[in-house]
Amino acid sequence: MMSEDQLREKLRKIEALYAGAMTDGEKSAAGAAAERIRVKFENASRQERAEEFKFSISDPWSRQLFIALCRRYGIKPFRYTRMHRQTVIVRAPASFVQMTLWPEFEELSSALTAHLDEITTKIIREEVHEATQDADEVREPRQLRWATTGSQQHRQETPP
Repeated sequence: MMSEDQLREKLRKIEALYAGAMTDGEKSAAGAAAERIRVKFENASRQERAEEFKFSISDPWSRQLFIALCRRYGIKPFRYTRMHRQTVIVRAPASFVQMTLWPEFEELSSALTAHLDEITTKIIREEVHEATQDADEVREPRQLRWATTGSQQHRQETPP
């Protein structure tokens, strides 16, 4: 299982990848990667008109991550009145959303989800029950149908 420090390092490396880090020093500088991505966003904003993007992220942890990532890069996430809580809207240049924001979010979310799954499975095994696999799959029972004879009803099995 990955330690918290290893997870943090992996998240930094993902961000450095989208920041376009070239050297090992750039890849390891946590704050510098975020700043380079903010500069990318500002450059794209000068060259392209901002468009409105609507995201539907039902998982609360992933939505929290997406909103934090947007804010980190200077994007203000919002939703219109009466929209579902899972809806997040951003205004940003399409190239930035498609080439940086969304792909980075997907990788970060995948890394965090895998880590949370490992931790959850470990705790369930240790504190609840060691068997954490999915429920068994069994054949469905034969369907029963009602046959009416006169004023009485009888259940009959449907042939297989």
